[in-house]
Amino acid sequence: MQNSRRKFIQNASLAMVGASLKPHFLWANSHVNAVSNRLIGIQLYSVREDMKKNPLATLTALSKMGYQYVEHANYIDRKFYGWSAKEFKKVLDGLGLKMPSGHTVMTSQHWDNKNKDFTKEWKNTVEDAAVLGQAYVISPSIDDTLRSTYDGLMLQLEIFNKSGVLCKSNGMKFGYHNHDFEFKEKLNGSLLYDIILQHTDKNLVVHQLDFGNMYGAGGRAAEWVKKYPGRFQSLHIKDEIKAEIGEMHDGYESTIIGTGVVDPKSIALLAKKIGGAVHYIIEQESYQGLTPLDCAKKNLEIIKTWGI
Repeated sequence: MQNSRRKFIQNASLAMVGASLKPHFLWANSHVNAVSNRLIGIQLYSVREDMKKNPLATLTALSKMGYQYVEHANYIDRKFYGWSAKEFKKVLDGLGLKMPSGHTVMTSQHWDNKNKDFTKEWKNTVEDAAVLGQAYVISPSIDDTLRSTYDGLMLQLEIFNKSGVLCKSNGMKFGYHNHDFEFKEKLNGSLLYDIILQHTDKNLVVHQLDFGNMYGAGGRAAEWVKKYPGRFQSLHIKDEIKAEIGEMHDGYESTIIGTGVVDPKSIALLAKKIGGAVHYIIEQESYQGLTPLDCAKKNLEIIKTWGI
């Protein structure tokens, strides 16, 4: 996934156009206040090929399985899977689904350094997220060039905090989702994930902890929950098994939760107790011969037994 999904989301995020923020989206505050209620959802990248072929049928199938919450990974030309924000909200409402979070990569192109402000493209991202009633606007990566130097990373984290202010003005929070590089790359002797957590404002920036992405790089989710209690309001529930190549090119790929080496149940319950977790988002990207929808159904059945 290191190359495929990151490229998938980055390509989507670079195509946005449109207008600036409008204050009538402040209604989204009511949704943010509701996130204290724990929820279980699915990252739609788990069923990406089905969503490409027939998004309505795929969302209908997920709803019939018992899913009530979805998280997007597709935003192109101000469209979610081909629908405008208002259209997509109508589709979700009709299926009894809500979208409390979504993934759009924040790139260096989204910040206008000359004017010291976000571009229209990023403001559109926040505006459309508010239309959907999202609580979190999540970027699932950092530009390689920006994280190659300490000063570059500090600049990016400062912009993350500024995005947190922008999202807050629209009743939401900005979020960051980890991959694997945060747990193997260092700057000034510190792991990138330590630097990211230490220099993002906990009141403005949510961290979505992905259990699986870090595993092959040596990261263990439970250790990070203990090290930074209260910082992980959103989780990507993922399990891993050995693979020839793996999604992160580390020899591991995702599988049905609870059948691999990660022990996602114990991490999820720990995050419930001390991590501040309220969103439990299932993600599986490899399927070992099953269909993505079959995996989605099995994963939901399993996580419902965990007592979250």
